[in-house]
Amino acid sequence: MAIRNPNSWMWAEACELLEQAQRLQRQFFGLGRAVAAQPCWEPPVDIVSYETEVRITVALPGVRSDRVRVQIDWNRLLVSATRTAPLDERTIAVHRLEIPYGSFQRQIALPGGGYELLEQIFVDGCLLLRLAKR
Repeated sequence: MAIRNPNSWMWAEACELLEQAQRLQRQFFGLGRAVAAQPCWEPPVDIVSYETEVRITVALPGVRSDRVRVQIDWNRLLVSATRTAPLDERTIAVHRLEIPYGSFQRQIALPGGGYELLEQIFVDGCLLLRLAKR
């Protein structure tokens, strides 16, 4: 009966975890290149109905308003944009990046019926939309 050396097993497991971390790091820092064409995060939303309209709040901290696209297709809302990471040629270290960066696309099913966009404004890092019920 062979007895496994627990140290070699722990070393192999540590190497495997390190390799997995390096793979994730390569994927994360590759967001600006090949992965940029694919949506990679979804912002949270609030949807509140009133008698004649629906109000939607989309949390978009750090997203420039001129980069946001809003489309309405009968009872479906599509919000998309890109949030760029605060990295450039002067960056010497990244200590922590927890806020999502990259492209996003959020499809929101609206309560039954058709809608028309009445208002689109940015306030305190949020996109506020007012939709009229048809």
